Amino acid sequence: MITQHTPFSIPYYQALDEWGVLQDADATFAQNFEWLKQVYIDMLRTRLFDQKCINLQRTGKLGTYPSCLGQEAISVVIGRLMDAEDVFVPYYRDLATQLIRGVPMHKLMLYWGGDERGNQHEQAQHDLPNCVPIATQITHGAGIATAMKLQRLPHAVVATCGDGATSRGDFYEPLNLAGTWQLPLVMVINNNQWAISVPRELQTACKTLAQKAIGAGVPGIQVDGNDPIALGDVLSQALHKARQGKGTTVIEAITYRLSDHTTADDATRYRPDQDVQQAKQQEPMVRLKAYLEQHQCWSDAEETALRENLSAQIQTEVNQYLDTPPQAASDIFDYLYDSLPIELATQRDHVQRKAHNEFGGTSFGGGFSS
Repeated sequence: MITQHTPFSIPYYQALDEWGVLQDADATFAQNFEWLKQVYIDMLRTRLFDQKCINLQRTGKLGTYPSCLGQEAISVVIGRLMDAEDVFVPYYRDLATQLIRGVPMHKLMLYWGGDERGNQHEQAQHDLPNCVPIATQITHGAGIATAMKLQRLPHAVVATCGDGATSRGDFYEPLNLAGTWQLPLVMVINNNQWAISVPRELQTACKTLAQKAIGAGVPGIQVDGNDPIALGDVLSQALHKARQGKGTTVIEAITYRLSDHTTADDATRYRPDQDVQQAKQQEPMVRLKAYLEQHQCWSDAEETALRENLSAQIQTEVNQYLDTPPQAASDIFDYLYDSLPIELATQRDHVQRKAHNEFGGTSFGGGFSS
């Protein structure tokens, strides 16, 4: 007869409820109003830039783009709490963290415009570029965390993914490694309820995504992903633990994707509008703004001035993106091999001649002009 049973539970943490009312007066960031104001500013900057990118895509000046509407708090708090020497391993919906860590807006637009020069992050050299393949970035994060551990570096790796990625082997395998080797890794799951058009309950039988950590011997926790205060507490603890060499944490941040999956998607075909309208009432900017206003830390005048200032900054970056000359035609060959094989060298010469004859130079295609 089987008599042993090992119970488990997944904690859930919320400090600021859906109406912006504080539920945990002892929360570390609850009274840090300057920090919370900066989080709000970062979220507003992200949202305005996000909308600009969608507008550019709709007018043919940007490629397919994944909006982060309604999910800004997760990425902003990650960016605000990571140290410069930590390594960020993003998936494709981490716009806010990249902005905070110094990646210019025009570089992000270059990337989503199909120009790989947008992945040259001089201001965040430790970080990896966007990862579009699902969950492979978790494997990369575990590899970097292994190198950190071997070198005894007091830093952390933060790797992010969506809820759908947790159903792939690229998630489970590095998680198992992280638990076995006690890697300095923080895995943040953006549970926005939808893996493209597949709802969470249809792509995993788990009651929570955080409990997937248990099989690997790693602690998992759920947190309200629309609550910057709760996110700050949970993430800061996980980062401190990783930097101290005490192992990995899996954080499931629960939010809602208010946008289409990408600009190539139409979420109205599979998602009830009433769910979206309800989620809009609980999104992070509405919640944090209400809390700041309760404590006389934010005003309509500040909001108006900030929006004007951010809009001007964003337009400057848009202009720089649109004015960027296209890549040289030879780039597709020059970054493949240290010494180019003769077959490709011949093709390279052909492409250069074609570019010169048709476009009067060595560059063609690729760019978007205003």
